[in-house]
Amino acid sequence: MKIVLGSDHRGYDLKEHLKPFLERLGMDVVDAGCDGKTSVDYPDHARKVASMVSQGEANLGILICGSGIGMSIAANKVPRIRAALCLNTEMARTSRMHNNANVLALGADLIDVAQAEAIVEEWVKADFESVVRHKRRIKKMQEIESCASDPLEVYEKDPEIYATLVAEEKRQSDNLEMIASESIASKAVRESQGSVLTNKYAEGYPGRRWYAGCVNVDEAERLAIDRAKQLFDAEHVNVQPHSGSQANMAVYLSVLEPGDTIMAMKLSDGGHLTHGHKGNFSGRFFNIVSYGVSEKDEQIDYDDLATIAARAKPKLIVAGASAYPRIIDFSRLRKIADAVGAYLMVDMAHIAGLVAAGCHPNPVPVSDFVTGTTHKTLCGPRGGMILCKERFAADIDAQVFPGIQGGPLMHVIAAKAVCFYEALRPSFRKYQQQVVKNAQKLAEVLAAKQ
Repeated sequence: MKIVLGSDHRGYDLKEHLKPFLERLGMDVVDAGCDGKTSVDYPDHARKVASMVSQGEANLGILICGSGIGMSIAANKVPRIRAALCLNTEMARTSRMHNNANVLALGADLIDVAQAEAIVEEWVKADFESVVRHKRRIKKMQEIESCASDPLEVYEKDPEIYATLVAEEKRQSDNLEMIASESIASKAVRESQGSVLTNKYAEGYPGRRWYAGCVNVDEAERLAIDRAKQLFDAEHVNVQPHSGSQANMAVYLSVLEPGDTIMAMKLSDGGHLTHGHKGNFSGRFFNIVSYGVSEKDEQIDYDDLATIAARAKPKLIVAGASAYPRIIDFSRLRKIADAVGAYLMVDMAHIAGLVAAGCHPNPVPVSDFVTGTTHKTLCGPRGGMILCKERFAADIDAQVFPGIQGGPLMHVIAAKAVCFYEALRPSFRKYQQQVVKNAQKLAEVLAAKQ
C-alpha cells in the first residue's frame, strides 16, 4: 500500500519519525514535504498530499501540523477526500471503519510520539465496513461535494456576473424545464466545458494539427468520435461543428453548389431555419422546395412528399424538424430519395437523445448524412455534430475545417465526449424513456381538456 506523508514546519519532526515506522508496517512511503523547520504554509502540503490521494497516486495520506486542524480543513477542500483529525486510537479506527477516511490529520503539539504511532497503526490497519448505513452516509457526503458549484473566482472578480449566475441557477432549480430544445447538463459535462482545454488552439484533426502541444486534445477528440460512433452506429463522425446550423452548412457545401435544389420541411410546419428559410443562408444560397404536414392529421404526408420530390428532382432531401412531435419514417424517406437520385440528410438535433436511447428509430443506417446537436435531448454542451457514411468523410471534414470554421472548441469537444459517455449508460436510457412517458401523459391531459 502506498501512503503519502506531508507536514508543515511544526509537524516536520513527527513526519520524519513516522516514515521509518510506516515502512516497518509494510507501507510504501512517499514524502511530500516539507523539508525542514523553516516556516511554510500548511495548505500547500495539504493540497499536495490530498491531490495525490484524490487522483489515485497514493492509497492513503497523512498530514501533520501543530494542531492538525488547518491540515484537515485544507485537505477536505480537495474532491474525493475525507480527511479525519484523530487524537486517539478510537477516533482513528472509527474514521476508517465508519467514514472511510482516506487522509489522517495529526496535531504534533497535541500528541506525543507513542500516541502518534498507536493512532497511525490503528488507522492504516482498519478497513471500511462496507455496510448499507455507512455506504449510504458516504454517498450523501459525496452528494454534498457535488453540489459545491459556487463560482468562487467569479464572485471575487465580477460580482455582477456572479449575481447573474446564481440567479440563473435558482431559476433552473425552481422551475420545470418545458422548453424542448433545452436540457440540464450534468456537472461532469459542465466541468469539462469549463476546463483548461479552453486555452488550447487545435486547428485540424487528431494527429493532423497546425499547432504544437495537441496530444491531450487529440485524445479528447478521439474519445468523442469513438463514443459517438458507438452510440449511433456511425461510420464517420465529426464533432467539431460549433452548432447544429454549422453542421447543416457543412453538409450542404460538401455535396451542393449554389442554386442546387434542397427539399425540406417548411418552418411553419415544424422545420428549422436552416432548412430553407429566406432569411437564413440555406434560403439565400439554394433553391428550396418545401414539404409540410397534412391539414387532416398534422403529420407528414409521405405520398405527397414523394410526388413533390418526383416533380422537383432535389439534389438533397432534408428530414428532421424543430417542432414535429411524431416519429419520422426514415426508411420511407430513403426510398423517396433513391427514386429521384437525391442525397438524404436527417437533422436529428431535437431527437438525438431519444435515438441514442432507442426511443426513436435511428436515422444513421439509412441516411447519407445525419446532423445534430449535443445540448438538447442528449443533455450535453451546446454544440453540433455530423455523422455520415465513410465515403463522405473527407469532404465533410474539409468543409468543417478549413471550409467554414477555424479552431475547434476543444473544451466543448471534451464535454461532448463526456455527454456521449453518459448517453451510453443504462441510466440515460431510463431517463429518455421517462421523457417519452412524461410527454405522452402531458399530451393525454391536454387532449382531455379540449
